[in-house]
Amino acid sequence: MAAERFTFRSEMPVSAAEAFAWHARPAAFLRLQPPWERILTEDQSGSLESGSLSVRFRAKCVGPLRHAWHVEFFDIEPDRGFKYRQVRGPFAEWIHTHRFTPSEGGRSILENEVEYRLPFGPIGYAFASGFVEDRLKAMFEYRHALLASDLRRHGLFRDRPRLRVAVTGSRGLIGSELVPFLATGGHAIRRLVTGAASKPRFNDGTEHVPWDPRAPVDPAALDGCDALIHLAAEGISDGRWTDAKRARIRESRTIPTRRLAEAIAALPPGRRPKVFLSASAVGFYGDRGDEELPETASLGTGFLAEVCREWEAATGPAESAGVRVAHLRIGAVLSPKDGALGKQLPAFRAGLGAVLGSGKQWVPWITIGDAVGAIHHALMAGELAGPMNLQAPASARNRDFTKALGRALWRPAFNWLPRSALKLMFGDVADGVLLASMRGRPDKLLASGFTFDHPELEPALRFLLGKFPVA
Repeated sequence: MAAERFTFRSEMPVSAAEAFAWHARPAAFLRLQPPWERILTEDQSGSLESGSLSVRFRAKCVGPLRHAWHVEFFDIEPDRGFKYRQVRGPFAEWIHTHRFTPSEGGRSILENEVEYRLPFGPIGYAFASGFVEDRLKAMFEYRHALLASDLRRHGLFRDRPRLRVAVTGSRGLIGSELVPFLATGGHAIRRLVTGAASKPRFNDGTEHVPWDPRAPVDPAALDGCDALIHLAAEGISDGRWTDAKRARIRESRTIPTRRLAEAIAALPPGRRPKVFLSASAVGFYGDRGDEELPETASLGTGFLAEVCREWEAATGPAESAGVRVAHLRIGAVLSPKDGALGKQLPAFRAGLGAVLGSGKQWVPWITIGDAVGAIHHALMAGELAGPMNLQAPASARNRDFTKALGRALWRPAFNWLPRSALKLMFGDVADGVLLASMRGRPDKLLASGFTFDHPELEPALRFLLGKFPVA
């Protein structure tokens, strides 16, 4: 049968040469993958610049099943385009063409064209052609929107030099998106990684440096870096809060943070990072009902508030050394991969979505893309320091979040889990995380000129889940 052809094009806010250069960086393939596809890159060799690039990865098929892919790039024309073909994979044939065409005002048109043939001949077309077309449309809607956003965000600071940035927690929920975002923007990344992770699985264009969060930090690990972004910490909702778990939550935040701050201070002024962005959490404010919580709001009460207070105080040696320090009070980061959204998706997809407790509690949410963009903004905008709320401008009550997620997935979400059931299931995590109300406001980000891609909840959820078009 003849090959099918799918084409998607949109305007990019940079020249064709700049758009091509973005794609030529090693982390570009990883950065462009939609979060709902859960693509796992296994090997990457060569580069567009060298004229030879090969990538092996696994992509979701049905449920937990994954297809193995091997693609090779060819017909690489600098500043104009390139192609890649499937060497191994689920299609009978697959050729993907990227074209970059100059447009008015220093902009460009990106056109993606996919020619493919389905396996199993007429049977494959009868059962899968509509599904493949819808999946391609969702994928390229996402990729073009993400690329345009990334190029815009980097373009705001094009007059500033690219930085060497050290990152902890680079394989976590935020770090795994932040690193390719920064790398495709031209920044050099030094991952501080533990154990076997210190040996990279493939060339992603980043440097890997061994790091033990439990031990004093060798200042050489940060020598020559312009900035440190510290994201590593024990998950707060992974398991019940036993005494041992509480100790790990506290120690994983305070001890490594202080040791990193001490390592920064130990370096000569000309060799130490000038910026230290250290993760914190909106848990700093505690359970505050309907009270609006800008960065000037006082410390709350409870276990997480006390942990956040100690966490932020642990950056003291770096601040005393004159380093610009920002405490990133991060809300519920929305991504299908994990976190607040990822953990709820199985139940919601099964039609078992539920309001938690009264449902009146405020959820201070932010999409993974806006969280990454906000961290980059804090990195590059030199005036930002102290506490910063990383969350969308409008928090949502839990009951409204539940309804919006149900609508985005086209599933009913009429269930209710009372506090007693949540306490039985999760222990103190129920009151400390699931039922706590924090109506935060990102005043500092907004005042500094940061623009959210997704300020409204339901369109944000549809974008993250590939449920296009976004209203």
